[in-house]
Amino acid sequence: MPELPELENYRILLTKKIGGHSIDRVDVWREKTINVPPEMFRREVAGRRIERIERRAKHLIFRLNSGKALLLHLMLSGWMFYGQERHKPERSAQVALHFGAESLYFISLRLGYLHLLEPDELERTLNHLGPEPLTPEFTPELCAGLIRQRRSRLKTALVDQSFISGIGNCYSDEICFAAGLLPTRLCSDLRDREIGRLYEAIRTVLSEAVRCGGYMAHPLYIGDERTGGFDERCKVYDRGGEPCVRCGHPIVFQKVSSRKCFYCANCQQ
Repeated sequence: MPELPELENYRILLTKKIGGHSIDRVDVWREKTINVPPEMFRREVAGRRIERIERRAKHLIFRLNSGKALLLHLMLSGWMFYGQERHKPERSAQVALHFGAESLYFISLRLGYLHLLEPDELERTLNHLGPEPLTPEFTPELCAGLIRQRRSRLKTALVDQSFISGIGNCYSDEICFAAGLLPTRLCSDLRDREIGRLYEAIRTVLSEAVRCGGYMAHPLYIGDERTGGFDERCKVYDRGGEPCVRCGHPIVFQKVSSRKCFYCANCQQ
């Protein structure tokens, strides 16, 4: 599933491509992907200008000059492609926003969605989310306070969007590895210095992943050399059975709260 770095990468790249541009027309091929009738969606979106693109947790927000917004959640397998129709990948797109000769295609949104929302609807939809881990407001003290309130395993806490927003399976494992902590540890058992290492790992891993374009393999447009650059930098995620880059012991794969989890049982404590 795309996580904070993947969505932040999309936000950066799309701002350069379509920020401030007007949407010429709209295609909807799957009605369940949107939240209003297709004719209403086309009428409210076509002709509107994208004033800015924001990210909140694992969502992208396309702010329209009408005051409304398009809220995107890619869920498990969704992705996007921007370019001319002749370059579009041979995958099913559910919605497209057209900007002259180029278009933004929303692909594989079988579980994901692109909803048109009023400002108050948008606020209600997102108000359950926890703090953003890369903002100045996310301080060591705030992180420590959140951790001390939890009784769950560290992996379970990190992927809880109401706890800290934007972290999922991949980056929770990478963060725990960087901090030298087992993802199966109970939050209530972590010592102060371990919480400090966890905080630094959250900031470092997510920042590096954003710089490298996240781990998703699909380029956003022809010539996109940034998207997916973090995949080769993953130390444990999807590396089950491979030798640990730190100590050489095989990476363990197990399920934690029904989620995939990868770690080194030797050098993570």
